[in-house]
Formats: sequence, C-alpha cells, structure tokens
Amino acid sequence: MSQTLQRSKTPSGSAYVDRGSGGEVLVLIHGVGMRIEAWRPQIEQLSIRHRIIAVDLPGHGSSAPLMGKPDLSDFVTWFGAVIDELELGVVNVVGHSMGALIATGMAATAPERLHRIALLNGVYKRTIEARQAVEARANEIVTGAFDREAPLGRWFAPNETNSDAYRLVRELLQQVDAGGYAAAYRAFATGDTLYCDCWPAVASPALFLTGDGDPNSTPEMAKDMAKAARNGRAVVIKGHRHMVNLTAPEEVTAALANWLTWTA
Repeated sequence: MSQTLQRSKTPSGSAYVDRGSGGEVLVLIHGVGMRIEAWRPQIEQLSIRHRIIAVDLPGHGSSAPLMGKPDLSDFVTWFGAVIDELELGVVNVVGHSMGALIATGMAATAPERLHRIALLNGVYKRTIEARQAVEARANEIVTGAFDREAPLGRWFAPNETNSDAYRLVRELLQQVDAGGYAAAYRAFATGDTLYCDCWPAVASPALFLTGDGDPNSTPEMAKDMAKAARNGRAVVIKGHRHMVNLTAPEEVTAALANWLTWTA
C-alpha cells in the first residue's frame, strides 16, 4: 500500500488530514471500507489551491467508532461535530458512496453550513431489488463472516484488476475493522431514502458524479439528483465504475476543481 498519511485527531477521536492553506475549505468523506488514503490523488492536487480536510469514517482508519447501532443520522451528527471541533465554519464537502449519503444528510439538515456539495458515486432511491441486495450484504457483514474480496467485483472492471487503484482498495478492505465496517454498511444499506427528498430545497451548487459502469451508484441516479437539485449538474465518467476517483483521478479532480468555481 502507498505510504500512510500522517493524521491528527479531534478531541472526540476522529482522525483527519489537514493539507493546504489557501482558498475555501474542502472536506472529503470516503466510503465504507476505505480510509483517507483513498483520496490521495485529490488531496495532492486540490491542496495546491485549497485547504483540504480528509476524515476517516468512524471505526475506519484511526477514527473512534460510534457506539451502539448507529444509523445514517448518527453519522451525519458525527460529521457536524467534526466541522465544529475543527472550527471550519462553512465548507465545501465531497462525499464518496457512504460519504455521499452523509454529505446529503448535512445538506438536508444544515444547508447553511455548506458552500457547495459534491456526491461521488452516490446512491439515490434504490429499486426494491437493489435495496434487498444491499441489505442482504449488510446482514452478512454483521455476522463477521463476510467476503472482503466481494466488493472488488462490483467496484472495478475486469481490466482494472492489475491496477494500483485495485491493489490499494483491496488492501484497505483487508485492513478495515470488522465492527466499524459492519456499522457503516448497515447505515449505508438502510439510509438511502432518509434524506433523498432534500434536493429541491438545497441552493448550494451540487455536483453528482459517477462512472458509467457503476451498477449500484448509476448514471441515472446522478442525473435524477441533478434534476431534483436547484443548482445541480451531473457528470458521468465513461469507462469507469465505483472507485472512479482512483481509476480516473485526473478527470475527477478536474471536475471537482471546476465545481469549486460554481456560484449559487
């Protein structure tokens, strides 16, 4: 795996990386099973002109877990506390997958805290079949006897199995704490409808980006969210799947840099 990024911790135990000092603050939230290192290409490039805060989800990387059986709203509350503890004020936020659901929750419950919002590979109003499949995976993960290789088949195309991105993600999945993974996945599986109707009320510039081959965070979902949002745009990266920020880092970083110029 590439070198582990040096972390700091908030008083409540959330691990984060703070890079760059210019421009507006941009906060990055990764997906289930990942950690801050999954954002390395974006941290390296976007920190040239912006202050970047990347956080480990609770129970991931070096962050303390949430207690009990947290649902998506608990992760949204956690994220708001991170912003408060770091005294970040109003921020731009980018969430990937589970991070996208958390960012959506912030847009729904505290839109005044966001300059802009970007969802990468976000889910939106799953079909009944898709919801049943993801809930079945969540139930399996909770048992502790889950296949850590299984997500790779959904997240990467067959021709990407020898890539650096594939090797990094595979290693992160092998290392993730089982309890932290299970808690986040349960919230991810059951939370896609909790805040999904917020977009007509969100005035912040909103980017919805995914890969055209992502079977679960589909182009149709991105386009539907963009249509529902007051100031939304969809970007679909051709030839990529769920880990598009790692498999198409230049395109994704360019899309984010452009989004950071949008005004309401």
